[in-house]
Amino acid sequence: MFSLWRNLNVTRSVISPTCSGTAADFFSLKPRQTFAPSRKSSGKRYNVPPSAEFVARVSGIPTMAKLPFQESADGLDAAFVGVPIDTGTSNRPGGRFGPRQIRVESALLRAYNSGTRAAPFESLMVADIGDVNVNVYDLKDTCKRIREAYRKILAAGCIPLTMGGDHTIAYPILQAVAEKHGPVGLVHVDVHADTSDVVLGEKIGHGTPFRRCVEEGLLDCKRVVQIGLRGSGYSPDSYEWSRAQGFRVVQVEECWFKSLAPLMAEVRAQMGSGPVYLSFDIDALDPGFAPGTGTPEIAGLTPIQGVEIIRGCRGLNLVGCDLVEVSPPYDTTGNTALTGANLLFEMLCVLPKIKYY
Repeated sequence: MFSLWRNLNVTRSVISPTCSGTAADFFSLKPRQTFAPSRKSSGKRYNVPPSAEFVARVSGIPTMAKLPFQESADGLDAAFVGVPIDTGTSNRPGGRFGPRQIRVESALLRAYNSGTRAAPFESLMVADIGDVNVNVYDLKDTCKRIREAYRKILAAGCIPLTMGGDHTIAYPILQAVAEKHGPVGLVHVDVHADTSDVVLGEKIGHGTPFRRCVEEGLLDCKRVVQIGLRGSGYSPDSYEWSRAQGFRVVQVEECWFKSLAPLMAEVRAQMGSGPVYLSFDIDALDPGFAPGTGTPEIAGLTPIQGVEIIRGCRGLNLVGCDLVEVSPPYDTTGNTALTGANLLFEMLCVLPKIKYY
């Protein structure tokens, strides 16, 4: 399917509003036509989302931000990758369709961040490298497949930006990340701590990934923060285990009615200069904003606060990010996936070496 994308010059061509070229130039369909900013040190060109001034958003095969698809991370600085599973879900399914719907809604993304003036597509070579070939019948085998896929991505020197999929995927991803970088700091945005030990006799699922990560030494526990936790619990203090490991826990009540920019200044100091992984569960947002998810809880963060958290990660040594638990069947408006696509774009905009105007 994606070979068609590679062979269509009209979809491969990219036009930035700030670059030279006209609509007539574009639609002449000359082979290998491009208007992308050049990489002055190498003579190569960056991939840039095509402008809707010249390419209809509804056209083409959906990739993240309508970027080119390629089959591996070779030659990329960052890559969008999907992990379409919901086999680890304890409540509503549908997360396996998250990457697909996020890609569809991402057609609204543009090349520049108007809020921060970030220019990610003038800074990094980015593409969509498709999905991990998961095993929808076997969660443990899926975790093995994810781990092996991310080893290859990281070995290419590429930073993965992941579309989930349920939160189980953070565990095998972090296994691969820690193999390369050692124990990492973690900015974990979520309604749930995801530190359960055993659920219905199983140790692998979307409620257990960070427990497994601690057990295997994948996290630098003094550099872990969990933001937005809330909801009813199985004990008076649902987050006692997290605090006992050295995690900073920021319950949602500490976030109500305020900007989270001051909090993120503290988080940056906590994380320091070491490698950091950002994991964002869409259910951290209030279900009034993001109903399309598996285990919603009321009284959550706003999208503005979600953006503040991600923008507050600017300056960190981010080595990977994910956006998980989008379940499109529970939001027929597409707004949950649209929000997820925009949060992933914000993540791209705070990666190391991003240019700002």
